[in-house]
Amino acid sequence: MHTMRIVVDGDACPVKHEIGEVARTFHIPVLMVSSYDHFIQGEEGVETVQVDRSDQSADLYIANHIRYGDVVVTQDYGLAALALSKGCHVISFRGGTYTGENIEFMLDRRHHQAKARRRGSYGKGPKPMTQADKIYFQQKLTKLLHKLQENV
Repeated sequence: MHTMRIVVDGDACPVKHEIGEVARTFHIPVLMVSSYDHFIQGEEGVETVQVDRSDQSADLYIANHIRYGDVVVTQDYGLAALALSKGCHVISFRGGTYTGENIEFMLDRRHHQAKARRRGSYGKGPKPMTQADKIYFQQKLTKLLHKLQENV
């Protein structure tokens, strides 16, 4: 059995500091993965890995290094689906959880949005992350880790 880790898709992750704080509280190691284009400042208890600049390098690294029981933090639905299939717990940067029940819908929605973009229809994109959003994420991650520790 291995020690649970928090594995973070660090490219464009707005809650890196919050993840580090929660992880230190629970004494859980963090693996933060990003491309060389996204500088990651190391914090206590946070191992950083930087990968090449290609589009899916961080996702591929994470997919190849996650293990059953890890907590994965990502906004990428494809990576979330892969992590779920490996028995990981997955949470978004905004505190939403990905599950076997909702991931298919999210992947389907992503597909339809991509088709709309190819036709020239563009949405506004995600709203900027506020301090309240970061606090909400921190609360949801804390709640998830409490739940996982109770089930050990």
